[in-house]
Amino acid sequence: MADRPDNTDRKITSIDVARRAGVSQSAVSRVFTPGASVSKKMAARVREAADDLGYRPNVLARSLITGRSRIIGLVVAYLDNPFYPDALEKLSAALQERGYHILIFMAGNSDKDVDAVIQDLMDYQVDGIITASINLSGELTDRCRAEGIPVMLFNRGIAGSGLSSVTSANQVGATKVANALLDAGHQRIAHISGWLGASTGRDRHDGFVAALEARGAHLYAEADGMFSRETASAAARKMMEAADPPDAIFVGNDHMALAVMDTLRHEMGVDVPGAVSIIGYDDVPMAAWPAYQLTTLRQPVNRMVEATVDTLLAEIESGRPPGTNTEIEGELIVRASARTAKGSTP
Repeated sequence: MADRPDNTDRKITSIDVARRAGVSQSAVSRVFTPGASVSKKMAARVREAADDLGYRPNVLARSLITGRSRIIGLVVAYLDNPFYPDALEKLSAALQERGYHILIFMAGNSDKDVDAVIQDLMDYQVDGIITASINLSGELTDRCRAEGIPVMLFNRGIAGSGLSSVTSANQVGATKVANALLDAGHQRIAHISGWLGASTGRDRHDGFVAALEARGAHLYAEADGMFSRETASAAARKMMEAADPPDAIFVGNDHMALAVMDTLRHEMGVDVPGAVSIIGYDDVPMAAWPAYQLTTLRQPVNRMVEATVDTLLAEIESGRPPGTNTEIEGELIVRASARTAKGSTP
């Protein structure tokens, strides 16, 4: 490292870097401002001087000047479902590519928990908020709007909120599941839904039921799995203990479906898919494991993340009005947990 200013205890400033690089202080500021116009030659000279001096830009101080923190708050209710850690990693990477960083906060689904977390994010002066499977009250939505903080809903919509959202095309996906089970000749088709208080659970349920009825079939049995492994397992156990159990179960997400498979196979000794076909929703990495080989409707997480980031940053940077609702269609991934139309497994 080259010589530092005489007072080695003093914090290195942009003025010191400018002096070392032989440029103006404003040039140093541009180099460390994402998206600012600066030549490659000047940027290299400034960064070299900064490295020599051990300078680190004061992001918080810059945010006071620009009015932008370049921080996005991300609120999630739980990380038990393996879909969310994967999605959060992709969201973080996509935002960093655009010059933003994320603060991740955990919140329960109660209004009190969510309100407290959102207030904390406001205190950090985040530029925007992404919520993953979180319900927001109308009061909280109005408060964010009043503060000028765009809020983006990921993998869940809230009717009448006026907020932008990105989800998979849940009703279309559930229709694909219903048609696959009917094409395979199943007669007693059951559904263990996600929590019906959430748009994802409700839309998949409604799309599945409508698709069955469109082909003259009806739901044989149903239960609200509450997005809980334990609740879904108990529901499947009860269904399969009936005198005439289902011959197929559509489970509202893979997190529950994998638990259902474990319960049926290892606790009850039920042949999957010989006695009952199981189809999930999400296509988390574990779904492809040889121990499961779960047939499932894939959520197009990469395209969902891209749409989420594009929509939120358009609202932050260009002032686009909120209310853009995007649904992205996914494909049915056929594996060995469900019988196929020809009566054979893949």
